Amino acid sequence: MKIIHTSVFVNDQDKALKFYTEILGFVKKSDIPAGQYRWLTVVSPDDQNGTELVLEPNDNPAAKTYQKAIFEQGIPATSFGVSDVRAEHERLKELGVKFSMGPTEVMKDVIIARFDDTCGNLIQIQQTAPLSRSIG
Repeated sequence: MKIIHTSVFVNDQDKALKFYTEILGFVKKSDIPAGQYRWLTVVSPDDQNGTELVLEPNDNPAAKTYQKAIFEQGIPATSFGVSDVRAEHERLKELGVKFSMGPTEVMKDVIIARFDDTCGNLIQIQQTAPLSRSIG
């Protein structure tokens, strides 16, 4: 068994697609009309046949409540792996991404940072094998 899709609720699919592709660097995989909604997915450019991230409309009141609650509590909706959190943090900051937590070592060999995806979510990036042990 393997994970083929995972979702994040978004308050605007077009805005989300732009952010996840133009800012984060993901690649659009599917964009299929589904009634009043769209089946909209993105994938890593490094694994285009891998797990798809569904940019799921939050039109359901339960989805809106959940999304708002975890955002307000500072809980990330999902986490993406990167090879160098500090470099990615700087790259994204230069593109105007707003971080709620800069690069932070949370345990040995795990560095995270958290940002606002502009579509109602906090997203975490995580490095599990630091490039060096020099923290600070």
